[in-house]
Amino acid sequence: MNRTETRVLAVARGGCASKSRAFAMALMLCLLATGCSVRSLALNSMGDALAASGSGFGSDDDPELVGAAAPFSLKLIESVLAETPHHRGLLLAATQGFVQYAYAFVELKADELEDTNLQAAYAQRARAARMYLRARDYGLRGLESAYPGITKALRTDPAAALAKSTRDDVGLLYWTGVAWAAAISLAKDDPFLVADLPAVEALVGRALVLDEAYDAGALHVFMINYEMGRAGLSAGAAARARRHFTRAIELTGGAHAAPYVTLAEAVSIAERNRGEFESLLQGVLKLDTGAKPEWRLVNTVMQRRARWLLGRTERLFAD
Repeated sequence: MNRTETRVLAVARGGCASKSRAFAMALMLCLLATGCSVRSLALNSMGDALAASGSGFGSDDDPELVGAAAPFSLKLIESVLAETPHHRGLLLAATQGFVQYAYAFVELKADELEDTNLQAAYAQRARAARMYLRARDYGLRGLESAYPGITKALRTDPAAALAKSTRDDVGLLYWTGVAWAAAISLAKDDPFLVADLPAVEALVGRALVLDEAYDAGALHVFMINYEMGRAGLSAGAAARARRHFTRAIELTGGAHAAPYVTLAEAVSIAERNRGEFESLLQGVLKLDTGAKPEWRLVNTVMQRRARWLLGRTERLFAD
């Protein structure tokens, strides 16, 4: 083999080696890229599963057990959200989950503590308010993912901000509005938060327009209380609240306790209608919590609330 042939072979070998190294590098980059895609796909699949499954607690009949388990579920959702921050299904699940936990296991507990430990009750309400704001922020993030800039627009022109929202957004509209309203109700001494009420009204109002039957009348149950809690309560507020109550009963077939408890607390007390108050709550205690397994937990929680309210009847209707 002459020098020229040797040189050609060396160049060829070098070229092959160079090509091999380039191929190996390309393959490694491809695998790394694929790994990222696989990880992202896995996280999104997990997010989809978590969002689709809901809390999984609705049919349980043991609120204490659910109250102990729910924080793990919420933290799992938050952990996945840290990796997939724009997953709308998970953002809705986080919004809904924190609202439900804060109400059923923090705020209601605060009310029950008030007569015996006022300081503990205040601490619980402050905790509930933080959770409601946490829920609101997840909801706003979910809306932002589809409508960039909507958070700022809600504070300047709420109606215009929501004009493009669709029926697919109703869950986020409703739960974000509920979270925001609940936070305001616990922080009425915060003028900056109270100033956000128009945004709350726009969120829930838009949801009503898009799908008034959402979640078996949940919007109407919210409106019973909201009508009675508006600033500058008008003479027709109770009548409007009762119309929402009637519609909620139609949508639930009378098998959900929340409309009855809400009407008793928001309207019967305000109108000093003790007979109606007691009748509504006694009816709640007679509800068969097993008739609608998917509502067993909420009906059990509402029955507990009804017993607590009935135990305070003399105080609530004292002259």
